[in-house]
Amino acid sequence: MEIRTARPDELEELQRLEDASGELFREIGMPEIADDDPLSLAVLAHLRALGQVWVAVDPEPVAWIAAAEVDGCAHVEQVSVHPDHSRRGVGRRLIDHVDAWSRARGHAGLTLTTFRDVPWNGPYYERLGFRQVTELTPGLVEIVARETAHGLDPEARVCLRRDHAGA
Repeated sequence: MEIRTARPDELEELQRLEDASGELFREIGMPEIADDDPLSLAVLAHLRALGQVWVAVDPEPVAWIAAAEVDGCAHVEQVSVHPDHSRRGVGRRLIDHVDAWSRARGHAGLTLTTFRDVPWNGPYYERLGFRQVTELTPGLVEIVARETAHGLDPEARVCLRRDHAGA
């Protein structure tokens, strides 16, 4: 499976992948998350123009990841893997790809926010080497505030960070 930068003509497909991956939340009693809008085309286009949206293709996109630079780290904005391709290491490969991209830019590591107790969120990322951030940077404070304003319960969320080896 190849990982490459997303093309402009794939952005709507990335939204469909995000919707499909979000359906898993409906199965665990979080329909409001399943029904939430995907990352906007404007945000996707902006991040893609910066070279910060990647797709895993087989041969069409089956998963994607987007990152932004926040407080000296690469912040994972979104990871979406189509359910037909989940549990095959695709998400891990995307995270590792962003990790390499981040390291090449001199970042200290990766950050993300996610649901604390959803098995394919907080516990999954901890298995990938992420650890809870106890002192939030200004950028993470802003992200948490934005998520809270969007209706996400901050008590159900967690900020995680994975440092680069030797950082």
